[in-house]
Amino acid sequence: PELISFFRGAGVPVYEGYGLTETTAPCAFTPIGVPFREGSVGIAFPAFTLRIAKDGEVQIKGTCVFKKYHKNEEATETSFTEDGWYATGDLGRIDDDGMLYITGRKKDLIITAGGKNVAPGPIEEVIKRCELVSQALVLGDKRPFISALVTLDEEILRNWLKTKGLDETMSMEDAANNAVVRAEVQKFVDIANEGVSRAESVRKFIILPEEFTQENGLMTASMKIIRPRVIKKYSALLNAQMYTIRKK
Repeated sequence: PELISFFRGAGVPVYEGYGLTETTAPCAFTPIGVPFREGSVGIAFPAFTLRIAKDGEVQIKGTCVFKKYHKNEEATETSFTEDGWYATGDLGRIDDDGMLYITGRKKDLIITAGGKNVAPGPIEEVIKRCELVSQALVLGDKRPFISALVTLDEEILRNWLKTKGLDETMSMEDAANNAVVRAEVQKFVDIANEGVSRAESVRKFIILPEEFTQENGLMTASMKIIRPRVIKKYSALLNAQMYTIRKK
């Protein structure tokens, strides 16, 4: 959304759409003449109908939706609902004017111990607006509350520390625990929390001294964070500092 707004602010008309291989072509788009909505991928194309399932999944029906996967009946069966809608695996919402907003992937959906469904993507994006933050990973599946792991952009951090009159040569470990650095990140955690319910809000966060990379096995070749690996690697830290088990 921020990138689209930047180009539009510069007078460049950028239009966003949404579609999958299984829908043949875009099934939602913002056509010329329809008011721009930041974060929206537009309204349904003619011949397509969109709906949001109870769990937040975007589901599609239409003449251009594929019928089946080639020689893969199991995948075909699991990709359609009982009443014939294609289940995209994407999470989203539709506003009162029929505008579709994509909020994340169903496989990344967090279900807290209290049964609250939380899409981590939108929360992570707000936290990453902090200039110091390189990556943010929201956690909380089967946990009592939502938390986050945050990494720092070392190059930007050094310059930022200098402007604040702090030691720009401090180690990343020291920076991760520095009160001024934490306060700066906290500002954006607070902003993210303003846009969600209390059950979805980030109660605690930990700043890590290293980023998630391909080299440490925490990112894919397409630069996506491998959530299960991150959770496994930092499980001891999460249990000790984030989700401390209370003794009875």
